[in-house]
This record gives sequence, C-alpha cells and structure tokens, in this order.
Amino acid sequence: MRQFDVPTFYQSPIISTVKDAREATDPRKKDLSPSVIDFGPVRFKIARHFGFCFGVENAIEIAYQALDENPEKRIFLLSEMIHNPHVNDDLRERGIQFLRTTKGEQLIPFDELEPDDVVIIPAFGTTLEVEQELEEHGVDTETYDTTCPFVEKVWRKSSQIGDDDYSIVVHGKRYHEETRATFSHAKEEGPVVVVRNMEEAEQLAAVIRGEKDADFFYEYFDDKYSEGFDPATDLQKLGVVNQTTMLAEETAAIADLMREAMMERYGEANVKEHFADTSDTLCYATNENQNATQALIQDGADLGIIVGGYNSSNTSHLVELCEQEMPTYFIRDASEFDAPSEIHHFDVHDQQEVATENWFPADDPPVDVLLTSGASCPDALLDEVIRKIVSWYPEAKPVEDALAPFEDVAQEDD
Repeated sequence: MRQFDVPTFYQSPIISTVKDAREATDPRKKDLSPSVIDFGPVRFKIARHFGFCFGVENAIEIAYQALDENPEKRIFLLSEMIHNPHVNDDLRERGIQFLRTTKGEQLIPFDELEPDDVVIIPAFGTTLEVEQELEEHGVDTETYDTTCPFVEKVWRKSSQIGDDDYSIVVHGKRYHEETRATFSHAKEEGPVVVVRNMEEAEQLAAVIRGEKDADFFYEYFDDKYSEGFDPATDLQKLGVVNQTTMLAEETAAIADLMREAMMERYGEANVKEHFADTSDTLCYATNENQNATQALIQDGADLGIIVGGYNSSNTSHLVELCEQEMPTYFIRDASEFDAPSEIHHFDVHDQQEVATENWFPADDPPVDVLLTSGASCPDALLDEVIRKIVSWYPEAKPVEDALAPFEDVAQEDD
C-alpha cells in the first residue's frame, strides 16, 4: 500500500513500535487479536487496526504539501480537514484559514476569495453547490482536493445505480459533511433519501411494503429526501450506500432489510430487478477498525479508553461498541485526566463532556486497559495516554523494557 508523507510529530515511538511488529508478523492483517504492552501493574491492550486511515493520511499529505508549495499565498480550508482538533489546530497555526464550520456555517464569505487563493477541499468532500460557487469566484477546486477515495467510490456507485433508474438510500447522519456531499452528488443521478439507523430504515421498509403511505413518508423523512421524491414510484427500485464512517454492520443490516422489503413487495424471483447490490462501497478501513475493536472487546479489559475528536463519527461508533461491555471513556487526549480520581470525557449520547470520579482502578493491579482511536487521530496522542497512566506506578517497567518483545519481533523479521 502507498506510503504517505505524514509529519513526524503525528507519529509515536510506542505505537509505531507495536505497529511495526504486527506488520512483521501479520502482513496480511488477518490476525485481529490485540497487542499487549505489559508494564507490570498496568497492561495496555492495543487494537490491531486503528488511527490514521488511507483517506486521512492522503488528506494530511496534500494539506501540508499545499503549505510547502504556496508560501506567499493565502490558503483556506473549506472546513475542518478531518475531525481531529489537534490536526486542525496545527493547520491554523501554520496560517490556514477555515471558510466554514463542519455544519456548513460560513466563517469567511466566499466573496472575499480571489482567484490566486488556495482552497483545500477536506477529506469528506463537498457538495456540488459549494464546488460551483467556489468556481464562480475563480477558485481552483481540483489541485488540493483531499476527498477520500472511498467517499468518491460511494459517489460513483450512487451515480451508477442512479443511471440505472434506482433510487439511492444513504445510510448516514443527514447533516454530517460527508453525507451532505454524498446527498448532493447522488441527487444529480436519481432520487435520494437518507436513513440514520435501523429504526428509520424500518419505517422506510414499511413504506416500501405499502404499510405506510406517502403522507407518512413526507412527514417522517422531512428534509431527508431529494426534491420531487415520490415514494409511490421512487421506492420501486433502490440501492443502499453509506457515509463511510458509519458502522459497517449496520449498513449491511439496513441493506438486508431493504432487500427483504423488496422481496415481500415484488417476490423473491424479481428482487434483482428492484434491489441493487452495493456491498462493495463499504470502506475497508472503517470495517477493519470496527472488526479489530470487536476482537479487542472480546479479549476483555477493566476499562476502555478511546481517543479522537468529539465530532468524529467513526470514533463515536467505536465508543458505542466498547461501552456495551465495559466502562469506556472517550477523550481528545491525555489532558482530559491527571489522576485516577477524575476524568473528563465525552458522552456520545448526550453530546456533551462529562466528569467521572474514581474512574481508574489503580489500587487493584494489574489493570487491563483497552486502548484504541479513531481514523483521524494521530498515534502520538495514544503515546501520551500510555505514558501518563504508567507514571502513576513507580514500580512499572521502563518503556524500553515493555516494548522489548515488539522490537525483538521486528528485528527477527529484518
């Protein structure tokens, strides 16, 4: 796989050593069992897959390339590069200005842009409407377009099935940047409706089966369907694509539900004429991270720590998986805790930061900590979490000793 030029300050001595050892022993990435860094009184169980994915590394490389190639120009990001505050703050400190928020709120009017300005399109992509508006201001939208290739794959599939007269069901969060972009691209080729979860998918299936009428559809899916959508005709043929950061297993379940509804309405013999197979659009990185997290959970731990940006969809889903089995804390970085007595972390359900006391069982060693991160989180942030927790144990092994088994594996492979 292609190697990207990612700034060294995003990398980490501890996590890099573990990843190198796993690459040496499992180059095909078939073994999902976690890596265990044993410090004695505390052990960290590290997921087989986590951290920067292909699309994120691609976006970061292009963004820093834009800085290097345009030292005298004004450089703008359409919105956040990726959903991680550390990456976005570093880009701001280097002079990049943000044109919009992730919700689409304008921070700098497009009217202030000049043709010589550099505008970077984020990894989530953007809508055709925004792209057209930028081009009308003479802005180049292609040179520094960091749209993830897997997002573009979803767009291509949407276009393909739309051309074949299928409607497009998007599994995603309606106002997430990526879903807004996918919705915009898909509606150019066919009717579109967005479903957030299985509950909404069940309601759509009821409309397909004829159990709910058009009035119900328009009210229940208000602002989630494309202009002119007619459930009487536009739900006769469809395919399901997704926001790539959603739970892959949920997307698959929604697709199965839509297929079953088509079978009930039109008969099993005719289902291929009414349901398009879009399973090849699932993002491999999202799927790998979620599968690795499932294996990590099954291995067991006393608590879980998930590191990433609070507005990161893929990270939130990892939290949802872990919290079903153990106390789980979603943090931006190690600054969210100083001692075992209290931690500040994000509640993905109430969408707010909360504090939990006596969160870490430091007095009951050995403590097993599940540790992973989202696809937009620098590995260096996990290093900081590990070092801070280990510092609570004066008798803990030095980092060098804890990493020795991984370094030995890597050296044997060389």
